[in-house]
Amino acid sequence: MTRRRTPRVHFSFRSPFSWMALTELYRRIPDADEVLEFVPYWDPDEQTAAALADRGAEIPYTPMSKAKHLYILQDTRRQAARLGLSMTWPVDDDPWWELPHLAWLRARRLGVARRFYEAVVEARWEHGRDVCERPVLREVAEAAGLDPEPLLSAPESADIRRESVDCLERAFEDDIFGIPYFRVGRHRFWGLDRLDGFLAELAVAGPQPPASPEPAAARVGAYDTDTAGGCG
Repeated sequence: MTRRRTPRVHFSFRSPFSWMALTELYRRIPDADEVLEFVPYWDPDEQTAAALADRGAEIPYTPMSKAKHLYILQDTRRQAARLGLSMTWPVDDDPWWELPHLAWLRARRLGVARRFYEAVVEARWEHGRDVCERPVLREVAEAAGLDPEPLLSAPESADIRRESVDCLERAFEDDIFGIPYFRVGRHRFWGLDRLDGFLAELAVAGPQPPASPEPAAARVGAYDTDTAGGCG
């Protein structure tokens, strides 16, 4: 008998829509970490991209126009207000996304993924901090009562690097083109406004096996100098 795969959520610290969707998801399913698999997604650095290419995979990349970016700035403020969230848009200047996402992978191994995740999104989306900077992430971890050393050293770990490539390879296999991205069986849902559809399908699917990692397999006028990439 074929074992059903745990429903999964592809998320990113980069995307405001990922932050909003997961905030609402945790409101609806407080124990989501126990029933869903969370898989990080980000724009890889050269080292990760090369390892991904060696597996015959890649991350789709489409630069965002200024017009679309300005629309997203407006839409995120609107959506944040709808969800009752306070938001300060961060300004990303050549961010190194490996740092927070690989740190999250290490935090998951340490059993503190949820605490780390909540601390990072609060710093980034409520206070506008650059969580891709080591000094900032150190402060964020310490404020959350976490030891920053194993988190900050995650990108230097060959084992964590391999796991990070696993995550992006799964995104490639799932044909992900934006974040947040949800999957239940063959059903796929993209974006904040598809969260209800995902939750409805999740209810239809019924009880799921426990989630577990599968490493093998708004400030007005702010303008992000980085491209939007996987922003949902």
